Formats: sequence, structure tokens, C-alpha cells
Amino acid sequence: MREHGVLTFHDPTREETVTTSIPQVDSNAGSHGPEPDALTEAEAVEQADHFTRLSTEIGSAVLGKSDVVRLALVALMCEGHILLEDVPGVGKTTLARAIAAATDGSWRRIQFTPDLLPSDVTGVPVFNQDTREFTFHPGPVFSNVVIADEINRASPKTQAALLEVMEERQVTVDGERHVVPRPFLVVATQNPVEMDGTYRLPEAQLDRFLLRLSLGYPGPEAELAIMRGRRLTATDELKPVIDAAQLAGMSDAAERVHIHGAIYDYVLSLAHATRDHDEIQVGVSPRATVAIIRALRMFALSEGRHYSTPEDVKALAMPVWAHRLVLAPGSAISGRSPADVMRDILDHVPTPQPARIGDG
Repeated sequence: MREHGVLTFHDPTREETVTTSIPQVDSNAGSHGPEPDALTEAEAVEQADHFTRLSTEIGSAVLGKSDVVRLALVALMCEGHILLEDVPGVGKTTLARAIAAATDGSWRRIQFTPDLLPSDVTGVPVFNQDTREFTFHPGPVFSNVVIADEINRASPKTQAALLEVMEERQVTVDGERHVVPRPFLVVATQNPVEMDGTYRLPEAQLDRFLLRLSLGYPGPEAELAIMRGRRLTATDELKPVIDAAQLAGMSDAAERVHIHGAIYDYVLSLAHATRDHDEIQVGVSPRATVAIIRALRMFALSEGRHYSTPEDVKALAMPVWAHRLVLAPGSAISGRSPADVMRDILDHVPTPQPARIGDG
């Protein structure tokens, strides 16, 4: 309940009601009751079936990482981009290739190295002696799924070549626009910055990634199965389980997932907490708040729900926001990470408990 710029939540961890001041915003402005053509429960369950089939097919090639696969698919359906950060050899490239194979999309892989040039990524005009004209030869970014392998091994200039295409879905060469195919997903892998031969990604580029994920080492049972020779499905053997029309249908359905006004207020409170936190130099941007709302809709749809919940916000805040935070120098020196600070914010900002989260 909002009164005079104060939002009232019930905090289940405390006996009393908690009030927190946030900017004077009416999250339901222009809205009266449910949105027109709101998604029904039956439609949500139908779309979730597509999601489950995709996840199962990809999981046959990526063993024991169902949570990461699910979040990666959320990014794909939102047409966001994924940054996979981990040590070599844990299956980052396999995950990206599996996503492309299971969605019947074209894919290309770019191995980033210190001598890679921007034109090697975007493409280059080539002089045709027969026509006496320059013809644009598209680079590997002109695919549905682009695997940017070990992106932080390339120079910052080459890394920057991805910026326009990630945000605008187009490449400009010699003043001419070239649009990439849809859907378009960049799955970038990077090694930890502490490793030799790596360049830290600039904040502007990190903000282009919808999610940062980490596969991590496989669990003991999964690794033991791999050691004993359990045959994983090769990415070349994966069968497409969804086509472009079904992908578009899932994206359209996600736009109709209902988000309660209290959820908008909760996201806004968390965003302002990152901007006002003593340990954070740069909090999340408006682009980040829009990004998490997009992800919330698809995340709910993946579970067969036609509405979002506060638990969805908590599940997505870390992968969607933590990599966008810039810590104050003192916090970085003390060994604190953006994930540590984001976790503290989630613990301290009261969680809304609407009576019926699917309504209002």
C-alpha cells in the first residue's frame, strides 16, 4: 500500500510491518485492473512445455547444469545476451553450441585472440573486379547464435566491435547498415580476469549482457559419470525441438505475463538501493531495470505461470544485475565482490507479500 511516497510491505522475517521510502512513482499509472489480453494459465502451461523440451534436449549435451540451461534459455527468448565466466574446460562452448542446435538456428563461433581485428567480427567490404564495386562480405556476427569464445583475450578495440550489433542488432560499415538475423543471441565466454593474457571488459560492454552465468565444475555424480565414459549427446547430434515461429510465439506470450504493481515497486527499491549503497560507486542503470522486467516475464513463463513473484526477482537479481555494479575502491580493495553487495541488498530490502500476486 502506497501512502505519501511510502511503500508498506509485510516482512515475513519480522513481526511488524516495514515501511520504506522510495521515489514518488505510481507503478500502476495508466492501468486499471488486469492488462488487456492477459495471458491465461492454460496458455502459460502450453508455452512452458516448449521450454521444457528445449531444456531437456540441451541437457543431454550439458550434464548436471539444468539451472544454468534454464537461465540461458530465458536470455535467448528475451533476445538478450549471455556472458559465461568460468575456468577453461567446464563446457561453456558446448552450452552455446547446444542452444543453437536445439533451436534450429544458424551459429558461428569467433575465437577471440590478441591479434583479432574488428573487421574479423563484423565483416568487411571487398572490391569485386568483375563489377568494379565493393561488396560487403558479412562477418560471423550474422548468425542467430554467435559464440564469442574467450572474449576477454582480444584487445578492447576488437571487443568494442560487438557493442553496436549487441544493442542495435545491426552493423554499420562504410556508412551502410546491415541488419543481423532474428532471433539474435551473443553467448560470450570469458576466463577469469586474474588469468594471464586477458583484458577486463569495459562497463559499457558488460551492461549489454542480460545475464552473467557461471557453469562451475560438475557435481561429483555428474563428473564421475563422465569419467566412467557415459556418452553425452554431441552438439552435432542434437535435434531442433522448436522453430522460429514457436520462438516468436513464446516471446509474444511473455509480453502478456502479468507483473503486480508491488513487483515493480520492489524492483525499483532494489535499484535505488544499489545507487545509494556506500560500497557501490555505480549502481544499476535504467537499462538494467528494464532488463530484469523482461527476464521476469520469461522466467515466469518457463515455469508455466501467467504472473511473476518476488521470488522470481530474487532468483534473477544476481545474474541480471551483479555484473553491472561498479564497487567503490575501498570495497574492491577489501575483497568484496559485486555479488556480495548484491546479496546484502537482497537481504535488507523488504520483500512484498501481496495477498494475490497474480492480481492487481
